Amino acid sequence: MACDLKQGGFVSRARIGAILLAAGQGSRMGSVPKSLLELEGAPLINRQLIALSGAEVDEVVVVTGYHHERVEPAVAEFPVKIVRNPNPENGQASSVRLGIEALGSNFDAIIMALSDQPLINANDIKKLIAVFKNRPSGEILMPVVNGQRGNPIVLSGAVMGQIIESARNTVCRNFMDQHPELVTPYETDNEHFVFDVDSLEDLNTFAAKTGLVLKLPSPR
Repeated sequence: MACDLKQGGFVSRARIGAILLAAGQGSRMGSVPKSLLELEGAPLINRQLIALSGAEVDEVVVVTGYHHERVEPAVAEFPVKIVRNPNPENGQASSVRLGIEALGSNFDAIIMALSDQPLINANDIKKLIAVFKNRPSGEILMPVVNGQRGNPIVLSGAVMGQIIESARNTVCRNFMDQHPELVTPYETDNEHFVFDVDSLEDLNTFAAKTGLVLKLPSPR
């Protein structure tokens, strides 16, 4: 653990890592990189990275794949590690695995985040970290909103190590399904955790529900 100097001496501070997935094709969006959708003038992936920074995350791995030639320049100004999935057609699980292997397990907690969640902010991530630190049991924290699974999820370094050592086709989702005893649900009414966008219709739904406008990225 890292240490912070407080009045009266040192106190331990959890070391936090994050994996941000941005490898998708955006096929239901017309092959548009969803991570580059713009909200209030900023691409969603940049907003996610700003949120992670604001939550004092120590290290971030961004996994790209489809549209890497557009996504990677968008995050070049951030001090992150970029890992490119050479076979993104193998699905999100392959990107998750690459991110896990690149980040490693030398952390007290690891946040697994999606780049197409427009409303996630630093306070949301801080809350997840705080709940994870104070969880009564389990190695994985998953937000649940009205019975719906949410994201990001938070994993312990120990369980991340187990995933790394497991079969290559084992990633977070099926690991959680195989080991429900390790999962602690975080019941919340914060809909930020279940808001994402997959299609052009979702853009209209998002605008109607939030009053905010998501703009398609400029053509290349």
